[in-house]
Amino acid sequence: MTTHISADLSQAIRTHAEQTLESIGSLYRQLHQHPELPFQEHQTSARLADALEAVARDTPGMEVTRGVGGTGVVALIRNGDGPTVMLRGDMDALPIKEDTGVDFASTETADTDGGSVPLMHACGHDLHSSCIVGAATVMAAMRDRWQGTLMLICQPAEEIFGGAKAMLEDGLYRRFARPDIVLGQHNMPALAGNVGHIAGRAMAAASNLAITIHGAGGHGSMPAHTIDPVVIAAHVVTRLQTIVSREVPPEETAVVTVGRLHAGTQSNIIPHHAELDINIRSFDNSLHRQLLEAIERIVRAECDAGRCPRPPDIRVINDTIALYNDTGLVERLRRAHGEHFGQDALYDMHRLNGSEDFPLFGDAKAGGFGGDDIPCAYWFIGATPAERWAATPGSTVADKMRHLEMPHSPHYFPGNPVTLRTGIEALVSGAIACLD
Repeated sequence: MTTHISADLSQAIRTHAEQTLESIGSLYRQLHQHPELPFQEHQTSARLADALEAVARDTPGMEVTRGVGGTGVVALIRNGDGPTVMLRGDMDALPIKEDTGVDFASTETADTDGGSVPLMHACGHDLHSSCIVGAATVMAAMRDRWQGTLMLICQPAEEIFGGAKAMLEDGLYRRFARPDIVLGQHNMPALAGNVGHIAGRAMAAASNLAITIHGAGGHGSMPAHTIDPVVIAAHVVTRLQTIVSREVPPEETAVVTVGRLHAGTQSNIIPHHAELDINIRSFDNSLHRQLLEAIERIVRAECDAGRCPRPPDIRVINDTIALYNDTGLVERLRRAHGEHFGQDALYDMHRLNGSEDFPLFGDAKAGGFGGDDIPCAYWFIGATPAERWAATPGSTVADKMRHLEMPHSPHYFPGNPVTLRTGIEALVSGAIACLD
């Protein structure tokens, strides 16, 4: 059964969202001002859990659990028989110095192995988790308008593709509920108040690899007495470029990027080793495995050709699968969002080469929870104020977004009230459309 968002229901969602906007806006500003790195979201998760527990005190059938998968927070609202719908938001920040100019900009820093780094919510995860609390507040107030179980997730460590795995490995579906549908959203520099959808392949699989090539160092004047890892690394970098051009079918999309190459300390010393960090992306999980195999084959072959004294070290730092949005579910959500926001507020989102660990919540094998896959869908809410959007060149959403700051920019700021309200209402209308 699919619930339509009638005019009466839509107005109720707007009214309740408006009533919670002041408190959620205050929560958002607190989170934005005090960002924390992946798996270090202790204050962040405590603030979110406190806010959810405040809702639970007045909501029969609601419970909140802290510390799931490290710093994750899980809230359940049980409201009679019916399906279980999961809403997921992330909450970690990035090592970026904020330059937005807002009066609650972050001045936080964190100590890392590389020294002290500035912190910023440059991807809007503070917005996402604030919207989760807002959606919980609205759904709790509207229990007479839906039936089933609502599962709300504040997830850590999305930026390093670790939080979804950690929560699932901590028994998320075993300890709480196994959802029938998984929903999520992300902000983008589209027009604030608008919602974008894409069915099918939506976001790329990604892997980050660390590779060490072992040589035999020595004096720069006597290269014949050494095995030079710099030369071998240079051949690796060059050869890796042939994977996409010669091993990937032309109709597919793939990226192989060597983002870091480090070797040596000064010009007259041939070093003992060279280090490479590699990022790969594709929209097909099978193709992605082929990319990983090709990289390993090339690195090992070049090391053999260069007479390396030992095999290279090849380590996957982190990875995630491609996001596939269930087609039928996207159509249901597009209809619900159209009924609530109006058709003029919807746009077609293009495929993103960015990546998320959100799809692990729906993929039974990759997520490690067994059984059948769970349908999932992920949409996009606009974050650019109307005045700036109108002044931005371009005739399409994609054209205009090319001229605007994107997530992970020190200037990116999605936290305007229109976007916050849209995020809450999109989650609520989407969830109700999937509940009896």
